[in-house]
Amino acid sequence: MVATQVLNFEDEKVLITALLKNDELAFRYLVKTMYSSLLIVARAIAGSSIADEVVQESWISVLGALPKFEGRSTLKTWITRIVANEAKRRKKKESRLVSLDTLTSEEDSFLERFDSKGHWGAPPVSWDIASPDEILEEKQLKRCIDATVKVLPEKQKAVFLLRDIENYSLQQICNILEVSDSNVRVLLFRARNRLYQTIEHFQETGEC
Repeated sequence: MVATQVLNFEDEKVLITALLKNDELAFRYLVKTMYSSLLIVARAIAGSSIADEVVQESWISVLGALPKFEGRSTLKTWITRIVANEAKRRKKKESRLVSLDTLTSEEDSFLERFDSKGHWGAPPVSWDIASPDEILEEKQLKRCIDATVKVLPEKQKAVFLLRDIENYSLQQICNILEVSDSNVRVLLFRARNRLYQTIEHFQETGEC
């Protein structure tokens, strides 16, 4: 009896090789790990009504173009760009941009809480800056943060996901969402502000 080899799809090269061989398990892994984030990007660009359709169409494009993938970026970045391009193609008019002029005084002062690299300059109250991971270990806080992220406006959610979760550069986000650098920064700060308020409230009350 021949033992079945278990492939490590977390290894990008292994995943790509398997996908090129039309491995069904590899494709399922790809969809499972990327679908949610791709749907958020599609919603931010094309709107909720056609976002799922955009992602489904994009899978076809991904599989068709995969033999030409040159590895100049990560597979995740490459697929995200395909979804973004499909969303842009399906969108009949440009997405509305957030103007810097619409910043309220409260939001403007919030920007001062971050340094030039976008990191917290003034952490939330009672946050032990030496060990912020200890806060994130709180299951209730995680639930509060997840709930906050879910209700963020689509563009804010997309920018937050791409920057703080997926670690895309600001320039990459600008290219994916077709928004200016200043708009990306505004959207990111607004998303972070909501999360900042959630964390502060949890630290003060123990509730969401």
